[in-house]
Amino acid sequence: MWWFRRRVLPLGPRGEEAAARFLRRAGFRILARNVRLGRNELDIVARDGETTVFVEVRTRAAADAVPPEDTIGPAKQAQLQKAARAWMARHGREHYYRFDVVAVLYEPGRRPEITHIPDAFPGA
Repeated sequence: MWWFRRRVLPLGPRGEEAAARFLRRAGFRILARNVRLGRNELDIVARDGETTVFVEVRTRAAADAVPPEDTIGPAKQAQLQKAARAWMARHGREHYYRFDVVAVLYEPGRRPEITHIPDAFPGA
């Protein structure tokens, strides 16, 4: 029956949900998700102890040739740094912060493969 079907999220939001669960299990406290700051967006803002962590989530299907973490170039890093500065201006400047990447790789019929890369690139 059609009303018993479970709604399946598109690949990107599914990856962000998997990344948030992964981070919570690793001891992070999620502060915000999908924060729009002008033209820029922060996928996840979290706390790891005393450190504010700006997390970029990259989700791909297993058939993709390029690993998800390799798709964050200098232009995207600059956008994330700008968004992080805007976040800190609104919420009080944090002494310690970093940029992490969580790569989520989906293979049909299997659980997602999640790779966490702490301090993936420098702050500005």
